[in-house]
Amino acid sequence: MQAVEISSFGGPEVLRLGERPVPVAAAGEVLIRVSASGVNRPDVLQRTGNYPVPPGASDIPGLEVAGVIASGDAAAMEAAGLKPGDRVCALVAGGGYAQWCVAPVGQCLPVPDGLDDIAAASLPETFFTVWSNVFDRARLQPGETLLIQGGTSGIGVTAIQMAKALGARVIATAGSDEKCAACVALGADHAINYKTQDFVATVADLTGGRGVDVVLDMVAGPYVAREIDCLAEDGRLVIIAVQGGVKAEFNAGLVLRRRLTITGSTLRPRPIAFKTAIAQALRDRVWPLLAQGQIKPVIHQVFPAGEAAAAHALMESNRHIGKLVLTWA
Repeated sequence: MQAVEISSFGGPEVLRLGERPVPVAAAGEVLIRVSASGVNRPDVLQRTGNYPVPPGASDIPGLEVAGVIASGDAAAMEAAGLKPGDRVCALVAGGGYAQWCVAPVGQCLPVPDGLDDIAAASLPETFFTVWSNVFDRARLQPGETLLIQGGTSGIGVTAIQMAKALGARVIATAGSDEKCAACVALGADHAINYKTQDFVATVADLTGGRGVDVVLDMVAGPYVAREIDCLAEDGRLVIIAVQGGVKAEFNAGLVLRRRLTITGSTLRPRPIAFKTAIAQALRDRVWPLLAQGQIKPVIHQVFPAGEAAAAHALMESNRHIGKLVLTWA
């Protein structure tokens, strides 16, 4: 099969098409004939040598795929209500940039009604991440307010729509007026251009000085102190990436006085059982909203798999709004 390989750690140009054996599904797994592969920020980090592959995972990048089940563990498929020939999308720990990919049965979800494989391939990584962090860890409730840093990223466009569909108020930040307008078009109640506005002061104005209940942060570094300033009493800050650096200095007194929670997670190394539970929650709570069109995949650009380097270059430019997807002929 063809697969996109990382020839050495470095820039987008180190990605190249190579030949690999078709993987074999083990117990509890299915083999998927891949139509489309989602591109995510962790793929870029893996390419640059900053995101090690978990033990036992493929060194081929790619954390989400969509396609057709070719074969696999019959008993596990039956228990999950799946069978060969079913169209699915799946979260994987690696190996997604390939024509064939194995995935744990529990991490496979049926392609929502009305979606093609390109749209479906854009779902797993961001939807699993947002559900796990915003709704499980940060416990966002209907009527609460969520602040999303980076509202036009793949995570951002998912979080805006999911939080709104489930009854929250949403404030998003973005780096241009065009991107702010895109956030509002996706359902955000307010969008803040962080290059021209102080998001701390603006959040205070928008909430009448109360602050937000949850912050979804992909920056960390110096943002942490400012986000703590944005939180209401009993607020929760959940960190899912450290694009601004791993060190932060903040006012611990505010954490005590407002009873704040600071948490975070990485999804890739978590056990299959943990991810299976997320998949079940998504199937129950979110997949019907996708089928009804209340939540829609946001695809910025689609690339042939042989142009994976161009997809990575675009992601690193931060010019995109939504997801980037690779397709396989």
